Amino acid sequence: MKTQIPTPDAYQDMREALRSMLASFDSAYWQKVDHERGYPETFVNALAEAGWLAALIPVEYGGSGLGLAEASVIMEEINFAGGNAGACHGQMYNMGTLLRHGSDAQKKLYLPKIASGELRLQSMAVTEPTTGTDTTQLKTTAVKKGGKYIVNGQKVWISRIQHSDLMILLARTTPLAEVKKKAEGMSIFIVNLKDAIGKGMAVQPIANMVNHETNEVFFDNLEIPADNLIGEEGKGFKYILDGLNAERTLIAAECIGDAYWFVDKARRYASDRVVFNRPIGQNQGVQFPMADAYIETEAANLMRFKACELFDAGKPCGAEANMAKYLAAKASWEAANMCLQTHGGFGFACEYDVERKFRETRLYQVAPISTNLIYSYVAEHLLGLPRSF
Repeated sequence: MKTQIPTPDAYQDMREALRSMLASFDSAYWQKVDHERGYPETFVNALAEAGWLAALIPVEYGGSGLGLAEASVIMEEINFAGGNAGACHGQMYNMGTLLRHGSDAQKKLYLPKIASGELRLQSMAVTEPTTGTDTTQLKTTAVKKGGKYIVNGQKVWISRIQHSDLMILLARTTPLAEVKKKAEGMSIFIVNLKDAIGKGMAVQPIANMVNHETNEVFFDNLEIPADNLIGEEGKGFKYILDGLNAERTLIAAECIGDAYWFVDKARRYASDRVVFNRPIGQNQGVQFPMADAYIETEAANLMRFKACELFDAGKPCGAEANMAKYLAAKASWEAANMCLQTHGGFGFACEYDVERKFRETRLYQVAPISTNLIYSYVAEHLLGLPRSF
């Protein structure tokens, strides 16, 4: 059956190359990983070895030197193929903090090994259980003593630690009471997990409805070499914000991949499923929600590429990145509901993959930034309304 999902575009050669590789990881592979609550190690290794996860790393450090647009296509295609880019997207964007703000020595030490896949930088520790998205109130501290920092505190929802070598950590280096602005006094560190776990850092996995490897982390006098400070002390919050546009745009691309998957899955099922002597796709009650989901996905796709275009041109893109993430997460969730409804009872059967992808895409209404916070951003920064928090 002819398909135009997703619509062919300027990245078609890249898409075809990706699809050739992704075809090796079929429905049975992802069902097995999900059933075992495992990690798709073989899949992530294949992506890394082929260089796809090094898309945003400059050529001088062994990467591909591609733009955010190309990187977003990689994330999209993984999900459109029925996979879950959440297993590896941290490797794509977490290194941005190091790339933009790390010293020459740090970049030369880490980036080539991240590009080759020898080192995985899959984790970023920012969120805390008592502060959530109110990051400026975080309580984890890093106190400098001689040539090291002593870290104490707690983090939550920290992903892929079990499959990372390095982790980006945000901690307060100047007490909140001693700074003029609450966004000041926080610093970014790169943590070598091999030297940290069991030596001042403890990890507690969090069971969750999605097969997403995430954890609660505890720091008890963890020692980090002072050389592991990224950029200037006290500028960490600014550095974190600097990388959020790429993260949100890549997550948007994943949602778009999911949405196209749901639309295509529903389209094929509705064309083949015969009830009352006619394919159910002949019924407008089935057609209209599917058409609506496709329209919403196409619109989100346009905003995704607008955000990419601005980012790659070095222009401000906070509004576009936030709106792309909002539109794409909304489109994927509505497409998921449509697809499940189209399949009826079979949508709940694991063999069809709909229920798995349904669970996976629901996450992005909440993370990495909730829908309500995007509303607040748009209200304040685009509509000029008073800040609500």
